[in-house]
Amino acid sequence: MTEQYVLYHYDSCLYCRGVRQFLDGVDMRIPMRDILLDREAHIDLVRGGGKGTVPCLRIERDVDDVEWLYESDDIVEYLSAQRRKPNPEALR
Repeated sequence: MTEQYVLYHYDSCLYCRGVRQFLDGVDMRIPMRDILLDREAHIDLVRGGGKGTVPCLRIERDVDDVEWLYESDDIVEYLSAQRRKPNPEALR
């Protein structure tokens, strides 16, 4: 299974804006959930990640393997590294 991502954010957050600009710059599209407009998104963030701060990247590797990555610089660094990895499915 390839990793699945969801970015928890809100529009006026400057750190979130930096992550969104990175995603736009590398033409990477991932689902985003605005925690100010979507109450369920905020609840999911707190329950899953343990805190309600954004930006937060939810990384699902498997049903029982989910990581919640906080801090904009860490998110950008992680996604940059993932983009550089070879895609084994593309080699088939």
